[in-house]
Amino acid sequence: MTPMTDETVSVRYLVDDVSAALDFYTTHLGFAVGMSAPPAFADVTRGRLRLLLSGPQSSAGRAMADGERPGPGGWNRIHLITDDLDAEVARLRAEGVPFRNDVVTGPGGSQILLVDPSGNLVELFQPAAPA
Repeated sequence: MTPMTDETVSVRYLVDDVSAALDFYTTHLGFAVGMSAPPAFADVTRGRLRLLLSGPQSSAGRAMADGERPGPGGWNRIHLITDDLDAEVARLRAEGVPFRNDVVTGPGGSQILLVDPSGNLVELFQPAAPA
């Protein structure tokens, strides 16, 4: 499969409440609503990222053959770049958005993890200034 450089990238997040997830991503992170069919499914977009929000009633939430049910959470996450991490963190904290950690800085830049209403992580990242 040959990827196209301008194609939309889709990521699926399992969520407990599709309406709460829609509100979170559109209100706090600037996503736009694509399709909205709560309580089962919705999708939101930001640039070329399409985030699929699948509730327990969606096909993605159905039990596997062994009975295990997919669920939200884990450590995988979408990665959103910002040019002013401190300002974004201050804005989101003022809006009551929960964070998993404090800002961590490394050789590539600084990052922090925020938590959506179902426990899925979103990483905000500010690249290091060029040397």
